[in-house]
Amino acid sequence: MAKKAAIIGISSILLVAMVVAVTVSVSRNNSSSSSEGGEISTSTKAVQQICQPTDYKEACVKSLSESAGNTSDPKELIKTAFNVAVKEISAAIQNSSLLQKAAKEPRAQDALENCKELLDFSINDLQNSFDKLGSFDVTKMDEYMSDLKTWLSGAITYQQTCIDGFDNTTGDIGAQMQKLLKLSGELTSNGLAIVTELSTMLGSSGLPSTTSRRLLSEDGFPSWVSDGKRRLLQTGNVKPNAVVAKDGSGKYKTITDALKMVPKKNKTPFVIYIKAGVYKEYVSITKQMSNVFLIGDGPTKTKITGSRSFVGGYNTYRTATVSADGEHFMAKNLAIENSAGGDMHQAVALRVSSDRAIIFNCQIDGYQDTLYAHTHRQFYRDCSISGTVDFVFGDSAVVFQNCKFIIRKPLDNQSCMVTAQGRTDKRGATGIVIQNSVVTAEPAYMAVKGKFKSYLGRPWKPFSRTVIMNSQIDGVIDPTGWAPWAGTIHLDTLWYAEYNNRGPGSVQTQRVKWRGMQKISPQAAASFNPSKFIDGNTWIRTAGVPYNP
Repeated sequence: MAKKAAIIGISSILLVAMVVAVTVSVSRNNSSSSSEGGEISTSTKAVQQICQPTDYKEACVKSLSESAGNTSDPKELIKTAFNVAVKEISAAIQNSSLLQKAAKEPRAQDALENCKELLDFSINDLQNSFDKLGSFDVTKMDEYMSDLKTWLSGAITYQQTCIDGFDNTTGDIGAQMQKLLKLSGELTSNGLAIVTELSTMLGSSGLPSTTSRRLLSEDGFPSWVSDGKRRLLQTGNVKPNAVVAKDGSGKYKTITDALKMVPKKNKTPFVIYIKAGVYKEYVSITKQMSNVFLIGDGPTKTKITGSRSFVGGYNTYRTATVSADGEHFMAKNLAIENSAGGDMHQAVALRVSSDRAIIFNCQIDGYQDTLYAHTHRQFYRDCSISGTVDFVFGDSAVVFQNCKFIIRKPLDNQSCMVTAQGRTDKRGATGIVIQNSVVTAEPAYMAVKGKFKSYLGRPWKPFSRTVIMNSQIDGVIDPTGWAPWAGTIHLDTLWYAEYNNRGPGSVQTQRVKWRGMQKISPQAAASFNPSKFIDGNTWIRTAGVPYNP
């Protein structure tokens, strides 16, 4: 009882801290505001205060003042901020249909079609954030903040991906879409800024972390894990819901047919066992397909392959051989390939936008843009990823543990970049973390490596963040370590760190001296462990895969 009372006491204090944080600050400023002559309403003061940490204050104040009525409740104001952003994105979706009628170029038409899906996903992340705010539970504070930051970062990324789809198109349709999304982008960024400020405020409150108690039931599993899922995760032999086999020995011959059996918004694991064979198909785990597990006979036995590419007429977002949008996606013992050659430019093998996705013992092969770690929280363990240009890219919060990154022989005029991280907001809870892994090259590259240069990465977007730590870096990486994107763009705002690596490619003496390069302490490095960076203890530990928190 004493323990329970202590938890309730801490919960009450934290809840009060969240709900009144803004109004306390408003009260402190009350006398100074009044002394300046103008009586400012409590609601106006609350709006001004809650907008204080944002980058787009004018948009924040205007949108909340017009939509929030007379409320001064910070919780309601934050929910209002999310709602206004949703309305703006919904308006952009409607206008995109009008733009599509005006667009004559096929690639621009495809980009607009993609935008409808991407903006729906952005709305979904904002709605999740709204719902999370309404179900605030301070006994789950760390998970709560991780979720909010993840989904708001995802909402920003989806809007940016929509805009990116117009690269290499002609006409002004892309510029018009960017204009339509300007306000919604600012409002979403503001929402992330407000939540980040709240998280910082609660983190500095001196109250104990709720991590150790959070979500755990008596058997050690998080409380959100259903009994059926616990049984699945606790057993070595998984009984599949569907069996796919090329030779007809399973119920289905294609993975796509098996996926048709997944119930919408599935709450329990739906396991699809894919027998050995080469499956030439494009596999889509849609947003409605939650908890899908794809399990093969091994990465040298079960392969899913496709060849869509940018040169072949597809937007990069649509080139993926396998795409996963539904939450809690897991792939195990598989190979996934995009067989389009390097001369076909962007050609994604695997795109993951799933939240809390796990990829274990998989081989992911391609050339340019092999792995699109697009959005949300992702964990890769014991995988190999091969490619040439930007072959791990995206704006998820992703940790690679015990993985191998294999540089392939590029075209004669190309250099190779392992990563191209795409964070566009300085508060985004995203980044690429490579831990206890190996960066190396295939034999075909090694035979001619003097002809080419390879780098650990380059900054795709302004606040690109990549951390490589405790890893083996072979002598295939140029001594400078990192490449610019174009001239000096993003070099001051990127966030790159190397920590405690080994191997000839890890030597720091000739590394680039950009302002964004970081030297981090052991404590700072620990913040990028999966338990901290992607809140991994609440979802990876239960998944039956090796995991070093």
